[in-house]
Amino acid sequence: MAYTKLMLENPHNGKLADAPVGFSWTTLFFGFFPALFRGDWKWAVILFIIACITWGLSNIIFAFIYNKLYIRDLVNSGYRARGNANNVAASLGFEIPSINE
Repeated sequence: MAYTKLMLENPHNGKLADAPVGFSWTTLFFGFFPALFRGDWKWAVILFIIACITWGLSNIIFAFIYNKLYIRDLVNSGYRARGNANNVAASLGFEIPSINE
C-alpha cells in the first residue's frame, strides 16, 4: 500500500482526486485495473498493452512508478494540492503546486 495519499483539486472545475504516493500494490496484483478505475485511460491502455507483451511481468516495474506517473499527469492537467505538499514533492522529485499559491 502507498505510504501516504495526496488530495488534489482542480481549481477550474472543483473536481477532487485522491492520489496515493509510493509503491502501488494494486498495480502489482491487478495490473491495469487501478488505472482504469481511476479514469486514467492513457495509462490503463499502456499498462494493458505492455502487460500483454510481457505476460504481466511489467506489473512489477509499474508498481514502483505508476502512482508517480498518475500524480504527474494530474498536476500537468491543472490539479493542485490541498494543503502543504512539500514533503511529498521532495520524495517524488517534482514540484506540486498548492491551492494556496
